[in-house]
Amino acid sequence: MTSEETAPRDFKIVTFSLAGQMFGIAMTALVEIREWEEPTPLPGVPPYVLGVTNLRGNVVPVVGLAQRLGWKPSVTHPRSCILVVNLDGKQAGFLVDEMNDIVSVNTADIQPPPDLEGADTSLVYGLVRVFERNADGAAKEEGRNDNGAMVSLIDVPALRLARAVDVAA
Repeated sequence: MTSEETAPRDFKIVTFSLAGQMFGIAMTALVEIREWEEPTPLPGVPPYVLGVTNLRGNVVPVVGLAQRLGWKPSVTHPRSCILVVNLDGKQAGFLVDEMNDIVSVNTADIQPPPDLEGADTSLVYGLVRVFERNADGAAKEEGRNDNGAMVSLIDVPALRLARAVDVAA
């Protein structure tokens, strides 16, 4: 490997709230952000597949991300939305409680999830602290009473939705 390949680099993540926690996914996985609309239910799919929706003529499964993570289902409200992502060339929508921001993070700042006995951290590939931005869009200085928010970075491919996406499509 060259030093350029191993050098820390910045990339953008989309942050969102789910069950009172802050999560993020790589911007490269995001197709679009849609307002919440009730999906059409399908029989015989896993409980976390809420149904399907039409995205410009394509049938896209809608996944309750809270349920997929093993939590209670999200209660939809006016700020709920669907993050449409690419999963190995197919698309799926994730119901999230609220969109937060698009921020740049440096790969060197990502910490691995802690190894906790009995905890399944396979869906999270890392944790990173993000800081609130000023009105002009610049990050606030780290020493100014803003410890930032800890963001769990979702490993989209690890969600293993291929079978559910195939069934729903």
